[in-house]
Amino acid sequence: MTEQQLETRTVPGESDHNLEGQIAEIIALTQRITLADGRHSTVIPYLSVSRNSRQTPLIPSVLTPSFCLILQGRKKLYWGTVSLEYLPGDYIVSMIHLPAFAQIAGATRETPYIGLRIDITAQEIASVIMQAGISVKPRDKKLSAAAFIGKADAELLELFSRLLKLAVNGNPREAGYLSGLLKHEMIFNLLSGDYGHLFFQEVLFDQKAGGIGKAIEWIHQNYTRSFTALELAEAHNMSVSGLHHKFKAITAMSPLQYQKQLRLQEARRLMLSGSMDATTAALEVGYESASQFSREYRRLFGLPPRRDIQAVRKGIEAGEF
Repeated sequence: MTEQQLETRTVPGESDHNLEGQIAEIIALTQRITLADGRHSTVIPYLSVSRNSRQTPLIPSVLTPSFCLILQGRKKLYWGTVSLEYLPGDYIVSMIHLPAFAQIAGATRETPYIGLRIDITAQEIASVIMQAGISVKPRDKKLSAAAFIGKADAELLELFSRLLKLAVNGNPREAGYLSGLLKHEMIFNLLSGDYGHLFFQEVLFDQKAGGIGKAIEWIHQNYTRSFTALELAEAHNMSVSGLHHKFKAITAMSPLQYQKQLRLQEARRLMLSGSMDATTAALEVGYESASQFSREYRRLFGLPPRRDIQAVRKGIEAGEF
């Protein structure tokens, strides 16, 4: 995979020392929620805390609409031809469902990886844009990728601190109401900051990218169905060449590659859950040929289905995943 530089991450004029102090305060608050590895929900429905005390191999996953702040450790993401690495104080935003591979690097028991995840929707961002009367113009006419990295400033970190205090100290009714206000304030902060143009462009896929957002969502909702590029293009009022260009600019994949990865990721999840064998899982996600499924599965995950599932289960037992 080749690395693609998406955005320069600098925060001119801010004290790194002060930001580090704010991050340390937030880390201390997460420790009042959990000291165990894994992803942990909170009393705030859209907020979760992730913690991992081991470095992991590349783990396939599907990014969902969210923005995630890393507090400690490093995380790497790969999709298509894109690779990203984010560090303490960075956040990563995804506004679509995106098949990807993730890896936690450098985590130890003494300094575990810690991250916060905020589930978010394009509708919520669009609502803040309209209510606050925010107008953000793209810096250029090219389409931005499906996920991007930004750098948290002192104001955003303060909002996270308030949110964590609410999760730790607030009662469910208080947290349920006040966290909604904080979420809108967070979105306003992000839209008003140095990376606002990227949020704006992501939210307005349909306007800025000629309907490609609807095409991406259609595949996500209908990945088990067979389709041709011509059928998808005509259904969303695009030419085939326009569909491919816009789809690849945003996802770094073709529409059929995107569908294939969604199918294979879901089949892997079904097999890992123990509910299906390889043949049944292949049929469930839309494959008609077991041999084609096995061939494409091995190409993506490196092993045939049965051997891969056995290896993952051993890795889980050994604490590698």
